[in-house]
Amino acid sequence: MSDADELPNGSKRGKYDPDAEHAYPDERLNEVLAAIHEDPEINTYLKAQNVNAVTRKGYNDHGAKHIEIVRNRALRLYDLLKRGGVAFNGAADQGLEEADEAVIVALAATLHDIGHVVHRDDHSYYSIPLAADLLDRFLPQFYDTSETVRVKAEVLHAILCHHTEEEPLTKEAGVIRIADGLDMERGRSRIPYEKGGRGINTISSQAIERVTLHAGETKPVEVEIRMNNAAGVYQVDSLLKSKLERSTLEEQVRIVAVNTKDDAEDVLVERIEL
Repeated sequence: MSDADELPNGSKRGKYDPDAEHAYPDERLNEVLAAIHEDPEINTYLKAQNVNAVTRKGYNDHGAKHIEIVRNRALRLYDLLKRGGVAFNGAADQGLEEADEAVIVALAATLHDIGHVVHRDDHSYYSIPLAADLLDRFLPQFYDTSETVRVKAEVLHAILCHHTEEEPLTKEAGVIRIADGLDMERGRSRIPYEKGGRGINTISSQAIERVTLHAGETKPVEVEIRMNNAAGVYQVDSLLKSKLERSTLEEQVRIVAVNTKDDAEDVLVERIEL
């Protein structure tokens, strides 16, 4: 496993620790993650999908590193919500097992952006047929025909809802929608910034120093965003806010953005809460 598959306390995902606060068996997810890392078709898509986004359009990273971060944060978000007693409905509505919830989250996070190989515009819609074909090959190694269809349906629903006006109907889809917006740290915009890109997405991303997820005092999840410039407000108030809205998880996630700039006289924004 890579560092991106670590849990909030630093332990590796897939290692069942009965004494850990987040403890629940996830051997199935462990097997699926291993298969994802070893799958040549998936890994080629993750590299190829960055060509239209970064090379041709000059956008922030949408390749393998973005997917690694989104998957990591989606699974952390899922863990914290489960620990906070939030009931997920995607797998349950399909008659699947609880262990399949995290599998759906991991697969949707991995495949949500592959439509970029067709075009950046409307990429969520292009991701659906590409992911559907890939899942038809990938899932039978873990599920029978009926289970494959049902897991596939939930993964595709989560992919569709991550970047469109379509409303998420499951908590799993809501997790993907929010996690996609949580990849906002400055490293994501390094390539377009070094090439001279100064669009609002690039500048605002450069202002974000760190994003952390932990259990909240009043809600199951608190997301802390540390920024060093008021430009980071765009990432929080415009992009992330739109992801949180209609995610089905608005009442379970608290987002706090803090400006860490030392010069108090020049701080336009000290703190934002969603």
